[in-house]
Amino acid sequence: MNTGDTAFILICAAMVMFMTPGLALFYGGMVRTKNVLGTIMQSFIILGIINLLWMLFGYSLAFGPDKFGLIGDLSYIGLKGVGMAPNAAYAPTIPHEAFMIFQAMFAIITPALITGAFAERMKFSSFLAFTIAWFIIVYLPVAHWVWGNGGWLRNLGVLDFAGGLVVHASSGAAALAAAIFTGRRRGFGAEPIIPHNIPLTIIGTGILWFGWFGFNAGSALAAGGLATNAFVTTHIAATAATVSWVVVEWLKGGKPTTLGAATGAIAGLATITPAAGYVSPTAAILIGLAAGIVCYYAISLKFKFGYDDSLDVVGVHGVGGILGTLSAGLFASAAINGAAGNGLFFGNPSLLWKQALGVFVVVGFSFIASMVIFKIVDKLIGVRVDEEDEITGLDLSQHSEVGYDLSGLGGSAGGFVTSGAFDVHPSSQVSTASTETP
Repeated sequence: MNTGDTAFILICAAMVMFMTPGLALFYGGMVRTKNVLGTIMQSFIILGIINLLWMLFGYSLAFGPDKFGLIGDLSYIGLKGVGMAPNAAYAPTIPHEAFMIFQAMFAIITPALITGAFAERMKFSSFLAFTIAWFIIVYLPVAHWVWGNGGWLRNLGVLDFAGGLVVHASSGAAALAAAIFTGRRRGFGAEPIIPHNIPLTIIGTGILWFGWFGFNAGSALAAGGLATNAFVTTHIAATAATVSWVVVEWLKGGKPTTLGAATGAIAGLATITPAAGYVSPTAAILIGLAAGIVCYYAISLKFKFGYDDSLDVVGVHGVGGILGTLSAGLFASAAINGAAGNGLFFGNPSLLWKQALGVFVVVGFSFIASMVIFKIVDKLIGVRVDEEDEITGLDLSQHSEVGYDLSGLGGSAGGFVTSGAFDVHPSSQVSTASTETP
C-alpha cells in the first residue's frame, strides 16, 4: 500500500464530492428565481440518499464479485469486507475503502446531472422515486458492465477512463427520456425563460472545473504519470471547448456570452472524460475544439424537435459523453496508456467499433429503462407538479421557502413569503412568472 497514492485518491474523492454542490449552483443560476432552491435541493439531497444506498448495497452490486458479466453480487453488502487493506482487483496500492469512497462520488453526481433536464416542473416526491429507481436499475449495472471486474463491456475492451459512458452518456440518455416524458415547461418556446443569476452559474462552473481534475486524474487510481496526463488533457480540452463554443456563438448569434463560455467549458470537460487517460495533450486540443462546436449545435436540437431539456443536459453531457467515448476509439495511444492499446489513428480500427458498441448499449439501455421508470412513477404518484404549483414555483410549492428575500423582512412575515420581486402568500394563485424580475 502506497501512502502517496492513498492521499491523492482521498483528495480526489473530496474534489469530486465538491462537484455536486458545484452542479447545484451551476444549475441553480440558470433557472428562474422562483425555482432556485428547488433546483439546488435536487442535487444536494442526492448527496445524502445515493451515498447511503451506495454504502448499503450499491457498491457491492457495482464492484462486487461478478455474476454473469452483468452485476456484482452482495459480498460487500453494508461494506462488509471493505476495509483498510487494498482490493487488488481494482486498486492495489490504496485501501479498499479509499477506492469505494472515490467511486461513491461518481455514483452521486450522475443522477444529479439528470435533474437539469426536468428543472422547474417535477414533484420533489417523484424526483426522489425516479432517482432511487434509476440508480438501482441503470447506474449500478452500467457501472459494473464498464468498470467492474468481469463486466461484459469491460471484457470486450470498451474504454471509459472516467465516466463518458457510465456518467455522461447514461445521464444524457435519461435526460432525454425525462424531457420527453415530463413535457415542456409552461411558456417554453412562446415566452423568454431567462436564467436569473448567471454569476451563480459561473461560480458553479469554476467548482465543477476544479473538481473535474479529481474526477479524471483520480481515475488513474495512483499519483503518477497517468494521473498527470489525465489532469493536463482535462484542462486543455476544457479551455479549447470554451474558445470554440464562444467563437461559434459569436459568428452565429453576433455576440459572445458568458453563459456560452461556461457551457462550452462543461462540454469540453464532459467530452474529454472518457479519453483523458488514453490520449495525448495534442489530441485533447482537437477533442476540446470539437466538443465546443458539436455540443453547441446539439443543444439547438431541442428547438428543432420540440423537447424541453431545461438546462441542456442532453446536448452537453449526453452528446459530449458520446463524442468523447468515440474520440477514445480514434485517439487512444499505447504510448500514453499501454493497458488501453491504440485507436483508429494509431492503426487499430477495432477499438472504434468497440466504443461505438458501448455507446449504443449504454444510451439505449438508459433511455428505455428511464422511460419505463417514469411511466411507473407517474402511475403511482404523478411526475409533474400541477399548473398552479408550476406558476408559483418549486421553491414555495415543494419546499415552502425562497432563495432570495428582497423585502427586508427575513423571508417570512405575517404568513407571507418573499418570492422574487414581490411578496406572495403560499396559497395565492397569482402568477409569479410574468411579474418577477429575471
